[in-house]
Amino acid sequence: MLVLRSSNATKHLLAQGGKRLSNALHSSASQQMTGWAGGSSSSASALLMRQAIARNSMAQSFVSMADQRHFLSSTSSASNTDGSNDRKFSTAFVRQPVSGVVLDDVSMDQQDEINESKNQLGTVTRTLKKLDLAVVKKIEAELKQADTNQDGRLDHEDLRNLLKKHYSAFTDEEIVEFAELFYAGKAGGSVSFQDFIVALDNAASGVNNHPILDGNCSAEFIYRKSHATYTPEDLDIRITHVAPTTFMDKMALNAVKVVRFFFDNATGWNNKDITTDKILNRVIFLETIAAVPGMVAAICRHFKSLRNMERDGGLLHLFLEEANNERMHLLSFIKMKDPSVAFRAAVVFSQFGFGGAFLLSYLASPKFCHRFVGYIEEEACVTYTKIIEAIENAPEGSKLATWKHEAAPNIARSYWHLGENGTVLDLVYAVRADEAEHRDVNHAASQLRHGDVNPWSDPDVKLNQMLKRYVKDIMSRDDDITKLHHQK
Repeated sequence: MLVLRSSNATKHLLAQGGKRLSNALHSSASQQMTGWAGGSSSSASALLMRQAIARNSMAQSFVSMADQRHFLSSTSSASNTDGSNDRKFSTAFVRQPVSGVVLDDVSMDQQDEINESKNQLGTVTRTLKKLDLAVVKKIEAELKQADTNQDGRLDHEDLRNLLKKHYSAFTDEEIVEFAELFYAGKAGGSVSFQDFIVALDNAASGVNNHPILDGNCSAEFIYRKSHATYTPEDLDIRITHVAPTTFMDKMALNAVKVVRFFFDNATGWNNKDITTDKILNRVIFLETIAAVPGMVAAICRHFKSLRNMERDGGLLHLFLEEANNERMHLLSFIKMKDPSVAFRAAVVFSQFGFGGAFLLSYLASPKFCHRFVGYIEEEACVTYTKIIEAIENAPEGSKLATWKHEAAPNIARSYWHLGENGTVLDLVYAVRADEAEHRDVNHAASQLRHGDVNPWSDPDVKLNQMLKRYVKDIMSRDDDITKLHHQK
């Protein structure tokens, strides 16, 4: 229950009534003690004295309750007069009720107000930056509905129930991931409603500080990446280039230029003369090599984590996923052409040669290797862009033009969720989006420091994004509480 009101009059009323009650109890006790004074039972006298003291203590608690109400209302009043736009809210902290209190010489309205205060929930004022009272009421109402064990706290199961009310903002997979991150962050524990609302407000106001996570250990074992969520904006990638700034960067860029020069000449690749056979030969061969760096990086980081007995920060999962993603490129294109024996022999030779060289290089300098891969992926984005342009501009009736309508292999349609009518052109768009992601990931990985958490799967970042989406969704709902708020 939320309480936000000034209670100066109530404080005065309660204090006055409490003092009257105290005086009445003292007087009653004195009269009864006088009656007992002439008796012979000292034990009865002691019992009555204890009862009188207990009644007096109840009266003093009643007065103390009035002082507490005055303090809270004064805090609220003072904070609302400073001209700030900060919001105030209170959350459910139960106060001890005073039962059976009836005051003499008090009007009916005053008596009703006192009786109402007997079971009133306590108020704790906090400063909010974004959420107003109407939104907080809505959130608290949902939290109470999701709280299956009615303990006033949110655990991972309660959170799952809460997010199921917002299917417009979260998918089933995201709800599962959010609940798992929450469980791992609290080590199976829970968080109070108040702290959860503060976390929502911090996320909505751009403050990446919340009490939900007690660490980033979940980055070590929770990693989800789906390539089935590309939007049209994601598929429309930009051709970018990271200018080299260090000697190591320049070495990596020049190494890529040398490799591309010899490979283009060896395979007869020409951006002005693109055919389906040339495309398949090039992408199949390159994808067999492109899957090597991610696996080498993951293996090296795995053994380093074991050797140093420390966390990896979730990067191991990132590079494993990158290696598998490149492998999926190969498994898709290989369905469109069966390479010759000579071609397969060249792949084996190149894999051992490049794999061994990259392993040694990664052991010497991971930063150099990630920068090298970043520049390789820049070239891949350019190549796939040329292929897309060639397909889209191919004259009707040509073999290349058929890729605009030809169905993509089943494995590709399943992996990227291209749909039942997904085409080869759709496949190439999805592959290019993957390469753009690998480009950005490896350039960023070359600048990571020891101990950094995977920035593409940081539990803190993910939780903040999900909290923002929850706030945005609940604020967009015009339910009965909001209508009443606007009417007032």
